[in-house]
Amino acid sequence: MSDVQTRIDEIVKNNRVVLFMKGTAQFPMCGFSGRAVQILKACGVNDLKTVNVLEDEAVRQGIKEYANWPTIPQLYVKGEFVGGSDIMMEMYESGELQPLLAE
Repeated sequence: MSDVQTRIDEIVKNNRVVLFMKGTAQFPMCGFSGRAVQILKACGVNDLKTVNVLEDEAVRQGIKEYANWPTIPQLYVKGEFVGGSDIMMEMYESGELQPLLAE
């Protein structure tokens, strides 16, 4: 595992809910990241950890390899990869996401 993969792994495992995104929760830098944050807020997540991939090119590339998932944002809950904003939206609408995120 490379240094960046180890770093990503530690972030994912040490935080209950992690969103790798473009920008921050306060200032999303892309529509998909913004939508992901809104979905998590709608689910009442208070302990969201966000990682701005635009601040670190190694993480931006590394996260795609980490989950074998080509796009950002990426949501992790309790160390498990959930998906990107489309999957989050589908899970939210079907009611699958809320219990996953419940404390």
